[in-house]
Amino acid sequence: MKLDQVTIKDIARELNVSSSTVSRALKDYPGISDETKKKVRELADKMNYRPNAIALSLQKGRSSTIGVIIPEVVHFFFSTVISGIEEVAYARGYKVILTQTNENLEREKSSIDTMLSNQIDGVLVSFSKETTNFDHFSTLLNKGFPIVFFDRVPEINNAITVTVNDHSGAYEATTHLLKQGYRKIVHLSGPANLNISRERARGYTDALLNHGFTPDPSFIVECTRGTDDEAQKITSEILKTFPTRPDAFFANNDMAAVGAMLACKAAGLRVPEDVGIVGFSNWQFCSMIDPSLSSVSQPGFNMGAKATEILLDLIEKKIQLDEFNNSVVLETELLIRKSSVR
Repeated sequence: MKLDQVTIKDIARELNVSSSTVSRALKDYPGISDETKKKVRELADKMNYRPNAIALSLQKGRSSTIGVIIPEVVHFFFSTVISGIEEVAYARGYKVILTQTNENLEREKSSIDTMLSNQIDGVLVSFSKETTNFDHFSTLLNKGFPIVFFDRVPEINNAITVTVNDHSGAYEATTHLLKQGYRKIVHLSGPANLNISRERARGYTDALLNHGFTPDPSFIVECTRGTDDEAQKITSEILKTFPTRPDAFFANNDMAAVGAMLACKAAGLRVPEDVGIVGFSNWQFCSMIDPSLSSVSQPGFNMGAKATEILLDLIEKKIQLDEFNNSVVLETELLIRKSSVR
């Protein structure tokens, strides 16, 4: 007999008792002798019996499982978010199913289908860069299915979102560069369809305006993939072709900031003496490279924990959609290191 095929009936047959007796013994019901309970539990352990998850979910009205859809697991920020999600989920008796889309819309839709077929109770989502139409989420929201979006959030009705203050983080990073004496600051922005990219670009622009500088639209350069290779090529081209050479780069993420740093070094520029560089996310390597990279730290663990708390409260009906403020915004922190200090 395969271990995963053991049922209450198998245990009952071995002990020559009824299935109902075994069920009551496992649930510690009164009226079953301690001796019988002991025999049932010992045999259940020996046969590696596990309760049927689907049957339990039907009894409870939920599966005690939530889904998480993220763009990529290897991203340091998302790994910290996952830690926060799991911490809260497991503490409250929930299991977690995790999928990554690799920034692909079709995989995102497939992930939703897979999770629904596994009878999850709700889902946490940070959508892909390819996603510009959110009908696959809106359909579920309109049916009352619990969804909480984090980091990358859509502008759709009834969406509950947990984000960081991207505008404030970018504003603080740009202000820091200005206070260090940098004046020609290029912003390597993220994909324009993502709200986090737009908010970081807005923070960059507002910082320039509020400190008496006129933003140059050509100094906002989209770095679509956000990789170090892409940013290195873009930065090299900027240094060769811009009529006025930039003296600082504020990147939408840390990998792009590293690419900018490599390009500047290759061009014979010193960091931070000739060029200042600031990233966003505070990946682990920021303090390890030379010079160490200034970066805007996002509270990834807290984001994951907060999003999960909200989702589970929705599932357990501790809060109602019409009673809940749909937006939760967490603050960032600028960590100043050598790459931006003259």
